[in-house]
Amino acid sequence: MRATSRFAAVIALAGAVLTGVDAIQTVTRNGRYLYTADGNRFYIKGVAYQEQGAVVADPSNPFLEPSTFIDPLSNGTACARDIPYLQQLGVNTIRAYSVNSSLNHDSCMQALSSAGIYTIIDLSLPGNGSMDRNAPSWTTSLLDLYTETISTFSKYDNVLAYNVGNEVVIAANGTAAAAFVKAAARDVKAYITSIKSSALVGYASIDGDSSWLDPLANYLSCDTSGSNSGAAAIDLFGLNNYEWCGNSTFQASYANTEAEFADYNVAAYFSEFGCITSPPRLWTEVGALLSSEMSPVWSGGVAFSYFPATSAQGQFGMVTISPDGSTVTTSSDFTSLETQYGEASPPNSPSQSAAGTASYPTCPAQSSTWLASTSLPATPNLAACQCLENNLSCQFTPTTNNYTAIVGALLDYACSIIGQSGGTCSAIAANGSTGTYGLVSECDPTVALSYVMTEYYIANGNNAQACSFGGNGTVNSKAPSTASSADAVASSCLASATGTSVPTLPAGTTGTSGSSGTSGSSSGAASVILADARTLMGMGAVVAVGIASGLWTLA
Repeated sequence: MRATSRFAAVIALAGAVLTGVDAIQTVTRNGRYLYTADGNRFYIKGVAYQEQGAVVADPSNPFLEPSTFIDPLSNGTACARDIPYLQQLGVNTIRAYSVNSSLNHDSCMQALSSAGIYTIIDLSLPGNGSMDRNAPSWTTSLLDLYTETISTFSKYDNVLAYNVGNEVVIAANGTAAAAFVKAAARDVKAYITSIKSSALVGYASIDGDSSWLDPLANYLSCDTSGSNSGAAAIDLFGLNNYEWCGNSTFQASYANTEAEFADYNVAAYFSEFGCITSPPRLWTEVGALLSSEMSPVWSGGVAFSYFPATSAQGQFGMVTISPDGSTVTTSSDFTSLETQYGEASPPNSPSQSAAGTASYPTCPAQSSTWLASTSLPATPNLAACQCLENNLSCQFTPTTNNYTAIVGALLDYACSIIGQSGGTCSAIAANGSTGTYGLVSECDPTVALSYVMTEYYIANGNNAQACSFGGNGTVNSKAPSTASSADAVASSCLASATGTSVPTLPAGTTGTSGSSGTSGSSSGAASVILADARTLMGMGAVVAVGIASGLWTLA
């Protein structure tokens, strides 16, 4: 009987897709609450829906974050297999952590819509497609990745929100990274507005000490201009919270968190929940999360995880998939969550008319546990960075296809030898604590590398050996050959690379909508950025890059 009903559900879903049924209402935010188009309060009853990619156990990867990913929304067959189970579970939202914008998602997204299921889509990708919490930046490559993903999914009616980051900030000493997250939220929000999308902009935070978690939440939803503007504020704050273990109570597990967010100004939800340290998982936290006790602050949550997932804490997952991908076997985790979601009945209050509009307070002051500046990085400008790259006299031309593995080491080395000669790499540096961002820091790391290689090359009298960098550099004969002319061209290229603007899709990208690149506020014209090359001129012989250093065996 179950197999028959699930087969019928798949057929019904397929029929809805083929007939173009518009089965889902738009969800918007009013003040700190979410509402469907008919005016009812919307609560997220969600589940994380992402098969885990490859995980490398390494001291540098304490959270066992995957290094690869499997796009869960590009496999129509798998979605058709799983949607009846998602419906049985009672979810209205899934969270996908990584998607590939170059693939087709029509089958999954339309089937999910017809089933009444929304999506929360994280914009980052494992590895180089996300902000490095240890060396954060907001660059053209990340902005382009984000806008391309949004453009791909903008035609679907069931995208609830896009997350600009997940657990980028994990401790007080890393809170300066929030400046880059907030810049990403600002630019993503501007792009979403320009294409007339109703999707919300969110961030998912790790749980942590209130000394830095509270300022983080408030910082991401504050107004840096002091004019009660939401232009740089998120719409939806997610908290990955695993405090409720076993058959706990609201008072023991959630009371403090509830109090800390009592006056929060935008919508909030648990972007992950489901402790595994006291099995079996009873999911009794659902009854608290979706109750009148917590509804004044929280708008539901996302249970982790539908698919099996290995973490530092242990093994998650509610189902197992057969090796051939055709069969789903549910566990007691699944059955218990199904029961709890089925019994939850959160209040339909306050009414949409009583919810009011959001206010955006001033940002938290810097302290020993909160380091982020209110001065944010500029909107990355691809045209400016391409102009600069085309006019750099020593260009990064890697000898390996896996060049991402050597860019960081090459940058470190190039900056070290520049520093030994009296120069700096300040033009490519970015500091979210001081609010100081070099003009080249918004460019792709490969452009930044070409920049410092050029600085060293010019400082050494255009000696070709100074552009070698273990065979990874090539002299650009069409570029300016003197420090003064190089500086003039670079300053001209980057004159527009300050302030904020409405992002556009990269040239040649096929999108469903376009947007103008109108510039906004500016912090002034580009400063002289190759001055260090003049300082370095004539200061000594060329370092034998590629001969003396074992680093260059990478080439």
